[in-house]
Amino acid sequence: MPKDQLFNHGKVASDFRFTAEVAEVFDDMLRRSIPNYEQVIEMNALLLECFLRPGDRLYDLGCSTGNTLLHLARRLQIPELRLIGVDNSAAMLDKARRKAAGYAPGEAIEFVEGDIGDFNGQNAGAIILNYTMQFIRPLQRPDFAATLYRALRPGGILIMSEKIISHDPELNRHFIDFYFDFKRSRGYSEIEISKKREALENVLIPFSLAENRQLLEQAGFKRVESVFQWFNFASLVAVK
Repeated sequence: MPKDQLFNHGKVASDFRFTAEVAEVFDDMLRRSIPNYEQVIEMNALLLECFLRPGDRLYDLGCSTGNTLLHLARRLQIPELRLIGVDNSAAMLDKARRKAAGYAPGEAIEFVEGDIGDFNGQNAGAIILNYTMQFIRPLQRPDFAATLYRALRPGGILIMSEKIISHDPELNRHFIDFYFDFKRSRGYSEIEISKKREALENVLIPFSLAENRQLLEQAGFKRVESVFQWFNFASLVAVK
């Protein structure tokens, strides 16, 4: 797996973008930057087993290099399940398709290039939104969340994982410190941590856990539960 060294030069030319250079090292970046990354994907699988039906469509919006869908294709034993990944980065999807071609479950997965803001799925059994909503401009999130609600069939679920913020200044400072310690433990240098944060500052805008819950409830979801949290990372499930 190519190692993420994009920020070890100490200079950031622009805001973070999902370029071909990023796609090449993205799998390493995810595993070294998101606490409990593999555990969250397996938790997705456990929830999906409870709610998906034969013949359902499962969408992963902002699927990047396809890690989640590839795991689910191996893991879920649901007849005629269709797995559809959507991302606006051609480089990410190219890597996802190459990975999917490497083993048999790949034929169950379709990768589509497109802006998730234009998503118009219908009667979906489930939608996964892992670390994606945080990249959508806050003013656009209510309409987008409402679109996701409409796209699900009754009884379908939305699984959303996000980097979050605490509005308690002291706790938020501690959470950030714990996260930086996590990144150091995964081999990132002080320069890499600082410059990655600088690159994401105007691109990744986190909500608090309560704000994310409210966003989903206002979109129409009556059943919203937090299912996982590690300091400033959290996952929620919402049932239509």
